[in-house]
This record gives sequence, structure tokens and C-alpha cells, in this order.
Amino acid sequence: MARKDCVFCRMMQGKAKHYLVGENEHAIAILDINPFTQGHTLIIPRRHAHFWNDLTVEELSGLFALAKEVADRLQARLKPDFVALFARGRRVAHAHIFLVPTFKDDPQDQFFNAMGSFQEAPPRLMKLRTPEALEATAKKLSVP
Repeated sequence: MARKDCVFCRMMQGKAKHYLVGENEHAIAILDINPFTQGHTLIIPRRHAHFWNDLTVEELSGLFALAKEVADRLQARLKPDFVALFARGRRVAHAHIFLVPTFKDDPQDQFFNAMGSFQEAPPRLMKLRTPEALEATAKKLSVP
């Protein structure tokens, strides 16, 4: 159900400016108006849902199918090193995926390099790597 206070819902209704780069039955792909880099694209489900995991499996299939289609196009036409993907719904309370073409040493690449260093260093995170910790987490997350 569309919400009047949601900019993404207004885009779906043609009531807010956007730059469409793809669509399917379950989602649209638009350029981010505050891009991190050229081609930064948002994949937005047609149904208003706060977070991606609030969507149905069918909606998720359509959302991620469109994300792959657009990521392939970004890769082919802009030639980034890779296309980063983030699932969002925080600042705009409507689920969406960021697709960000990423190049060596750009802000996204630097972010991931910094995160890699962070993951490797702190002792509390080192404890998460032990077979016992991984087994305990796997048990918590496994299907009953």
C-alpha cells in the first residue's frame, strides 16, 4: 500500500521526479539524486515495506532480479571494478537496494578496505572466528 508521506511511493505514482533506468513487475530502478559515483542506482520495491526482509519471497525475487540486471548493465557500460550492493530502508523508510559502481581507491573502495582492517583487528571480533563461536552462531541461525 502506497504512503502519501513516502517519496518512493510518490515516485511509483508518478508524483515525484525520478530518473528511471529499469523496472519489472515488483520493482523500479532509479538513479540516486545524491550519487556516491556515476551510476549509483536505487532498486525500490513497488510495494511499500520498511525493510527488505518485510517483502515476500516473490517480491524479493523481482527486486534482486532487477538489481542483477542493472548491475550487469552498470558493469558493462561504466566498467567499474565491481558493483557494491547495500540493502537500505533507514533514511527513507521504504526498502531499497543501493547499487554503487566502485573503483579502486574511491570512497566505497576505501570504506571496504577500512572495514576489512576493522574485521581483522579487534579481539572481540577475533573471538567470532573460532570454530566454537561459528558453530554456536550457525546453531542460532539454522532452521529449527
